[in-house]
Formats: sequence, structure tokens, C-alpha cells
Amino acid sequence: MQSFLQDPNELKSFLDEKVDFYNRTFFIESDPISIPHAYSKKEDIEIAAFLVATISWGNRKMIVKNGFKMMRLMGESPFDFVMCHSEDDLQRLNGFVHRTFNSDDYKVFIRGLRHCYLQYGGLESIFRQYALPETLQPAISQFKKFFFEQSIETRSLRHLSDPLAGSAAKRINMMLRWLVRDDQRGVDFGIWKSISPSQLSCPLDLHSGNVARLLGLLVRKQNDAKAVKELDDCLRSFDSVDPVKYDFALFGLGVFEGFR
Repeated sequence: MQSFLQDPNELKSFLDEKVDFYNRTFFIESDPISIPHAYSKKEDIEIAAFLVATISWGNRKMIVKNGFKMMRLMGESPFDFVMCHSEDDLQRLNGFVHRTFNSDDYKVFIRGLRHCYLQYGGLESIFRQYALPETLQPAISQFKKFFFEQSIETRSLRHLSDPLAGSAAKRINMMLRWLVRDDQRGVDFGIWKSISPSQLSCPLDLHSGNVARLLGLLVRKQNDAKAVKELDDCLRSFDSVDPVKYDFALFGLGVFEGFR
């Protein structure tokens, strides 16, 4: 590890090799990204991506299982269900639970999604409008405001992070990677053409954070918004056009290789 820390070029080469290895379609099957991969319509993909990213914490097998269950409860037609559901239709979501995200939260999220499509032209439109040239973090904060502006269920607020309040916002940054980054390998979708991969931030969690610190990419101890900014700056020095490709390397090293 010392050689990596002393030679940035060698570290970049090491990470590039790991990206090349893990950014392949074999990655999909056991990952939450498998849920939006069941769809071809843009709106179905982005809704599935948003919902499964929302529940992406805890056991990965359970995340994938419950992600597919979310889609079944919407009749395998996420966009149609979001836009056309009645209050009676929402009752079919009763009983859904993933850790602290329950059926009441699910209903709030369905209503919030419809509100964003009807009032703001959809998810991509919001993020495009409020993105800064170098980051999407303010757009995440604005999206949360729009998403919940008609909701009175305050308990659901905790399920959508706000980086301007100090959160690493790992799950929403992961969703943005899926939708914005076109990896030409069939993993990330790249269907949001109005946003550049250079604006993305690395989804920072326990695994990627620990690996980043071991490799000297990250000094800050907390996995928060400041740590995301620190890691972003470092990864952009390796690749300013596609910095979050290194999420594959950090995740793969931590989860699949047990890098210590």
C-alpha cells in the first residue's frame, strides 16, 4: 500500500484495472441496479432506479428481493402506476417493509414522484435545472424540497438525504451514477443526456470510505458531505470526465475482495 500512496500514477493504474474488472455486466445480477435493468422505457428505468436506491442499505440480497417486490406491487409498470394510481390502488402497497422504509413511506414516495412529473417535468428536469457545473449536490437538495412539498408525512423525510445538510447522500448519488453515466458496457444506463458524468459524486458508504482511506484517497473520518467533496476532488484528479467510474473499484475492493 505504501507504493500506492507514494506514487499517484501507480495508484491510478491500480484503480483503473479494478474499474475495468468490475464495470462489467456480471456485476448486475447481485446488485440493486438489476431492478431498473428489467425495463427499457426511460421513465420506468428512472423510477425503478430511484425507488430501489432509496431502500439500498443493509443486506444486498434483501435489497434486490425487496426492490423486485416494489415493482410487482406496481404491476411491473412503475411509470404508469405513479401517474395513474388512485388512492385505492395505493392500498396494494400495504404491508411492504424494508428495514425502516414501510408502506406508508412507499405511498408518500409514489405521490412525490407523480408531483415531480406533473409539476416539474420529471426527475431529470429538476436535476438539470438546479445542477452546478461542477456538482449535482445542490440539485439533490432542491429535489428533496420539491419531492416532499405536498407531503404531511414527516417520517418519510429521513429516507431522502440532503447533502447541503451534511449528508453523504450515498443512495441518491448512486442513482445519479446509474442514470447519468454511460459506461458503454451495459451496466450504468446513461439515459440522462442533459447532465454530464463529470458533475457526479462518488456514492460514499462504509465499504468505499474504508477502502478510500486505506489507499490515501480520503482523510476525513466521517462519511459525510465534506468527505464526499474530498473524495470527489481526488478522483477528479485521476479522471475529470468520468470520476465516479472509480466507485466500481472502491466498492469491488471493499465488498468482493475484503481489501484491508
